[in-house]
Amino acid sequence: MPLSAPVERKLLHLRDIELRGYERSDGLFDIEAHLTDRKTTVHNDEDPDATVPAGRPIHGMWLRLVVDVEMVVVACEASSDFTPYDICPGAAPNFSRLAGLKVGPGFNRHVAERVGGVHGCTHLRELLGQMATVAFQTLYPVRRARERAMLAKVANGEAAAPPAKPALLGTCIAYAPDSPVSRARWPHLANAAETAE
Repeated sequence: MPLSAPVERKLLHLRDIELRGYERSDGLFDIEAHLTDRKTTVHNDEDPDATVPAGRPIHGMWLRLVVDVEMVVVACEASSDFTPYDICPGAAPNFSRLAGLKVGPGFNRHVAERVGGVHGCTHLRELLGQMATVAFQTLYPVRRARERAMLAKVANGEAAAPPAKPALLGTCIAYAPDSPVSRARWPHLANAAETAE
């Protein structure tokens, strides 16, 4: 269902973000993002030497995270085709500092510690939160197959139930601990909760 009809308006700014997840031939995964900002009018940010014609990108930035199946960042690469200031591309090499971080709880906080403030770029940092979600979506089939295999072993008595709660549990309405989705996906947790009552 689309949004409600807006009042009459004029488009001033366009931000396009493309996010892609790839499985590599070496067993790793590439998560890529491309951000483009454009104005519909001439933009000069009070600097006549930096005038940007309408429609030409003000920001054109790329970011690639390489992650393993455990969601650990193996490498990170950034690049900028368009920036408002000549100094901006100097932040790109700092994004390699993200290697070793695990995509999961606390990821955005750790990103800010490594490439926050004057060490990074606001727009590239903002992409990383969305890239984390794309990483989960990209690796979902692989990680879900592993989870199903483990749950089959638990059901057959070949393995003990994992002690930790699943990372998705409690992250949205569908994965609320008492939702039908969670009960169907993690029956061992539902059974444990009923036994404890």
